[in-house]
Amino acid sequence: MTDPARHDAVAEVDACVAAVAPRLRPPTVRRRDVVAVTGPWLAGVSSVLAALRERSRGHTFVESADLMVGEAPTAVVFVVSAASVITGSDCALLDAAATDTDVVIGVVAKIDLYRNWREVLADDRDELSAHAPRYRTVPWVGVAAAPERARPQLDKLVATLEDQLADPAAARRNRLRAWEHRLQTVAGHYERDARGAGRRAPLEALRAQRDDVLRQRRLAKSERNIAVRSQLQQARVQLSYLARNRCSALRCELQEDLAGLTRRGLLEFESYARSRVEQVLAEIDAGATTHLAYVAQVLDLTVDPPPAAAPAHPAITSPPVTSRRLETRLMMLLGAGFGLGVTLTLGRLLAGLTPGLNPAGIVACMAIGLAVTVWVVSTRGLLADRAMLDRWVGEATGSLRSAAEQLVANRVLAAESALSTALGELDEARSAQVRARVRVIDTELREQVAAAARAAALRDREMPALQTALATVRAELAEAGGIPTIACATPSCEGSDTRPRPDGCKSRDNLC
Repeated sequence: MTDPARHDAVAEVDACVAAVAPRLRPPTVRRRDVVAVTGPWLAGVSSVLAALRERSRGHTFVESADLMVGEAPTAVVFVVSAASVITGSDCALLDAAATDTDVVIGVVAKIDLYRNWREVLADDRDELSAHAPRYRTVPWVGVAAAPERARPQLDKLVATLEDQLADPAAARRNRLRAWEHRLQTVAGHYERDARGAGRRAPLEALRAQRDDVLRQRRLAKSERNIAVRSQLQQARVQLSYLARNRCSALRCELQEDLAGLTRRGLLEFESYARSRVEQVLAEIDAGATTHLAYVAQVLDLTVDPPPAAAPAHPAITSPPVTSRRLETRLMMLLGAGFGLGVTLTLGRLLAGLTPGLNPAGIVACMAIGLAVTVWVVSTRGLLADRAMLDRWVGEATGSLRSAAEQLVANRVLAAESALSTALGELDEARSAQVRARVRVIDTELREQVAAAARAAALRDREMPALQTALATVRAELAEAGGIPTIACATPSCEGSDTRPRPDGCKSRDNLC
């Protein structure tokens, strides 16, 4: 076929399709005046290619890998081995090579090595026809391109190739096949966009991301609330233990000091004990402040708990001053009796040692007895005062413990209020960030849904014209000998359509 004739055939096919679907752009494939030889590995492609170049010098033979993207050959020679029947991957290889070319010749190579090559050829024809209806009219030949002893058997292949290339309808068939591929590609693109196959993964990812953001927000809020409650409970326990421990230590300290006091020290003990109580209460307050500041730091809150009011002084009464007149009289009586007994005992002892007891000895014994009496009375009074102050120390430390526990409770309550306020502000700030992120995700989701709706609307608008054009192209191919007439597989074709073809279309048969 000359170049002008080929151009006329291409223009006629384009005009035929444009009459049905005027908005469609023609295929951008560039037709090269070459014959592509392809086939599976170890099928004998190289041998057949070399033999064809030797026998048919009027044509250019290339391998399918030599063609650039967007180029299509005039004819395709598909070479398979006579060793076994073709497989699905071999059929896919032919589909890739003959996407835009209708002129295809099947070749079974190495027939000199396998006697059952005719059965293999018949099976190959059946397998390829079952793979795609377009291959039902493909001619099949057996060749021996490079036999070891006999002459090459290529005559039938060369003759078949010459007949196919000399067919006046070859250019028209190839253009129709290119149009069929173009229409199928565009229709598949519309269907995929309408189904959202390419958007399903982004949609699922956006929904999962939205759910994850909200879940993380809820978990973070719950974790922070739990952390605040836990830290405050631990602070309450630790500070209460600190207060009880310091009160017990102060009581032991004051009791030890009280055990070694003299009569003069008893007068200053009350003021000393009160000062120690104030110091311990101040220490507990400072410890509570430090610990609660550490809690705020651990919780990573920007607002520190506000300081509480000055701690209330514990209500400590003065030591009870009770009248010990009767007790003093009794002790003086008992002391006098004890001193008299000491005096008489010493007098008898001296009388036994010195029979003539002089007045000086009697005076000395009486002085010793009087001293013993005074010592017993004063010692008993001191012990009574210590016992009274010991009870007072217990009451004072009990009051201190109550004041310290009240102080701890107030400080923890104030800290809880301040931390809750700071936590609320932090939650509000993070909630605003989460809401902004969710708004962005929702916007993307709406855009995806809108894109799917636009794609579905575009498919519904364009698919009727595409299906009509595809049916027209297939009908033209069937009349030109490209494929046998079969039932239309497109949804728009139901039954027979006896509409006349547009100008430029040769076929007057049904579209389906």
